[in-house]
Order: sequence, then structure tokens, then C-alpha cells
Amino acid sequence: MLIRKIQKIYNEYPRNFWVVIGALFIDRLGGALVFPFIALFITAKFEVGMTEVGQLFAVFAIASVFGSMVGGAFTDKFGRKSVIIFGLVASALSALGFGIAEDLNVIYFVGMVIGLFANVGGPAQQAMIADLLTEEKRAEGFGLLRIFANLAVTIGPAIGGILATYSYLWLFIIDAIASIITALIVLFAIPETKPEAPSDKPSESILQTLGGYFKVARDSLFMAFILASMLMISVYMQMNTTLPVYLRDVHSIPGQGYGYIISLNAGMVVLFQFWITRRIKHVPPMIVMALGTLLYAIGFSMYGFVSGYALFMLAMVIITVGEMFVVPVGQALVANFAPEDMRGRYMAMYGFSWTIPMAFGPWAAGLIMDNYNPDWVWYACGVISMLAIASYLFLHFHARERLS
Repeated sequence: MLIRKIQKIYNEYPRNFWVVIGALFIDRLGGALVFPFIALFITAKFEVGMTEVGQLFAVFAIASVFGSMVGGAFTDKFGRKSVIIFGLVASALSALGFGIAEDLNVIYFVGMVIGLFANVGGPAQQAMIADLLTEEKRAEGFGLLRIFANLAVTIGPAIGGILATYSYLWLFIIDAIASIITALIVLFAIPETKPEAPSDKPSESILQTLGGYFKVARDSLFMAFILASMLMISVYMQMNTTLPVYLRDVHSIPGQGYGYIISLNAGMVVLFQFWITRRIKHVPPMIVMALGTLLYAIGFSMYGFVSGYALFMLAMVIITVGEMFVVPVGQALVANFAPEDMRGRYMAMYGFSWTIPMAFGPWAAGLIMDNYNPDWVWYACGVISMLAIASYLFLHFHARERLS
């Protein structure tokens, strides 16, 4: 019975979609070994506080803005495949540089390189998924991508937590190998998916393609959606940056304990994401975004009020349900906002809703952690979440006709 259900779901999507999903799973598995432990790696190796970690994420995020803009424009100009491969190779080289660096200033420089080049492929990956699926299947398709990405995260942090007790360098080496394997799969097994431009449409120069971002910026409803998402993601970002250090320094939870919390998050996504996405597909998307962000407000605020490990796990359960609401629906909304020939640039602009919070969120949380009561980080998460909820509700009433 279960095998029949899996086969039925498999047959609902094109073969190339599953090849893309499988390739990205390998890359995500490598990243899942590393990313949850970046803050622990920096604070332990260089004996610095969360303020310095926040500064590193700010350098990475600011560089990512430029890398994502170029990647989005190149995705629309040259296609998805070559941009994805370039991003994967750059990611592999940067990971190795990060792992062997012995000076904090070198770490900052490598962080800038990672942001500038490794993030180039993000818009192309999302555009390729959108190319392969119809509008009705996109939310479910992005949900399936999250299932496999979180299957990687279910496995990755648990393994990473064990490896980190011996040497952080192994985390970066395995991440680099995973990126190279993924690049080879994309090169030999995945065709280009960029839609053909109309024959009567003149070819754009690279400068004209980059200039298309001004058109995106004039899309007022889409930009309002970006601003709302920045608020929401600045809260979500604390899960992989501030939370592990907070649990270690305030509640004496070791890295392995945090790894289990993150594995719980990923395991829930693997088990329930597709089921939830199908159940909410008839709910207006901005209402889904508001409800998911409400769960963020509850879950993240809990970390400022509770102190037992079981309650930390419960808070993550609440956060994860919210995450299963907002992430695939948010990605599908971007594809629905975007004209077909500008999909890469819209995806890149949506990427700013992640990179800009990364620039300021961990840094601001680090200032609070190092200078004030650390619990205030989580109280602030609750307040910011409520602002995001109000913004999504505003968009529900003003963007319904465009997204219907």
C-alpha cells in the first residue's frame, strides 16, 4: 500500500524533476554537516563571542546580495544549468578554504567569497524547479524539495555533531565532495530548462538583463511580500545561528544535544511536509504565511521562558510546523508573482529576504547575547513575528486578484 502511494506520487512529476531533487539532496547533505556548527566552530576555534560570529554572517550576507543578483540575471540570460554548476564548484572550493583557515581575518575573507560566488546558483536552482512544474504543482514540488533537503538535515547534524568532536575540518571536506558530485550530476544528467524566448523579442545585453531588477523593484506588491518575509526570516535565522550558542552558554546543552534538536526539525519535515502541503493547498497563500509565522512567534519565544530539554524540543516542534507552512508556499508565491522570462531575477530578489536578515539578525542577536540578558533575543523574535503576521494579512487583502 505504501509502495503504491509512493509510486503514485512519483508518477505525478516529470522524471527530470526527480533527478534535480536527487542531485540537490546530495549537496544539501554536505551542507547539513557544516552549517549548524558554524557558530560553534568559530567561537571554539578563535575564542570569540557571538558578536564576531554575527559580523561574519553579515559579511557573508552582504556579499550574497551581489552574488545572488548576478546569479539571477545570468539565470535568465544564459540558462539554469551552467549557473548551478558554477555555484557548486565555487561552494566546494570555499568550503575547503573555510575549514583550513587559521586566522579570523581569513575567515571573514572566505565568508565574503562564499557569499559572492557560492550563492550564485540559488536562483537558478529554484527557477529550474519552477520551470519543470505547472503552477498548480509548484507548492507541492517545493514541498518535496524540502522533504529531501530535510532528510539530509535529519542525517547531517547528527553525523556532524559526532565528527565535530574529533575535527571540524572533516565537515568542510565532506561538504566540498558533495558539491562536486552534485555538479557532475547536473552536468551529465539534467537538461537545460530555461523557457525559449519569443522569436520576436530582441536579445538583451547583460546590462539590460541586470537592469531588469529595476522592474522587479517597481513591483510594489512583490516588494511588500519581500519585506514581510525579511521580518519572518530574521526570526527563523536564529535557529541555525544564535540558538546553538545560547543553548550551550545559557543552558549547558552541548553541540550534540543541539544536533538532536535540529534532527527533530528535519525529521518532522521528512514525515509530514507533503501531507501538510496537500492539506493547505486550498487555503489562501498569504493566510498560510501568517499562520506559519504565528507558530514561529510561539516557538521561538518559548526559548526565552522555558529551561528543560524536553521543552526545548517542544518549541522546535511548534517552529517546524510553522516552517512546513511558510517555506514551500513562500517559494511558490515567488514563482507565481514572476513573469516567466524574469523568474531568475524574482527568485534572486526573494533571496534577499534571506541574505539581508542574515546580515543583521545574527549580529543584532550577538550584541544582545554578549551585552544583555540573552532571553531578550527570543522575546524580540516574538515581536518581530507579529509584525510579519500583520504584513501578510495586509497582502492577503491587496494581492488576492493577482495571485488567484
